[in-house]
Amino acid sequence: MLTYLSIIITAIFINNIVLAQFLGICPFLGVSRQTGSALGMGAAVTFVITLSTAVTWCLQTYLLDPLQLQFLQTILFILVIASLVQMLEIVIRKIAPALYEALGVFLPLITTNCAVLGVAILVIQKQFTLMESIAYGFSTSLGFTLALWIFAGIREQIAITKVPKGMSGVPLALLCAGILAMAFMGFSGIKIG
Repeated sequence: MLTYLSIIITAIFINNIVLAQFLGICPFLGVSRQTGSALGMGAAVTFVITLSTAVTWCLQTYLLDPLQLQFLQTILFILVIASLVQMLEIVIRKIAPALYEALGVFLPLITTNCAVLGVAILVIQKQFTLMESIAYGFSTSLGFTLALWIFAGIREQIAITKVPKGMSGVPLALLCAGILAMAFMGFSGIKIG
């Protein structure tokens, strides 16, 4: 139980996929203008990361490793992630058309989101069990969603604040992202266990 708690807290706060490992920056900066679309993107990424982590772990363990085809890992993982994103896109288009429109081009970009592929590869490198992999994938995506939602809230406040012309837009967003990353670094002193 302590192992799972350690995995969860570490993935969400200490080694946040966006703010500490710098994976998934494109959707982090692109979808973080409104908290609603940020939460929608976070939910989509949570689904894709959790499911793809479980599927890719099984493929690695039961197909690639026994047949010594580890060199196919990246290609196979990308195909699995792309298939899952296509299914998710179809479901979101049917169930929540407004969310589908809000996410726009960023939904297909989950396919190339390096955070999704990064988590799938990290669980193999860390030699996690299937349940630890699922816990890590889900927790990592929760950390991604948390960072995205907080950053979207900050950007909503910035949008209604008067800022110097040279700092408006991307420069101020990057500055705020850096400060948010430093704030999350404060969690690195937490000792679990």
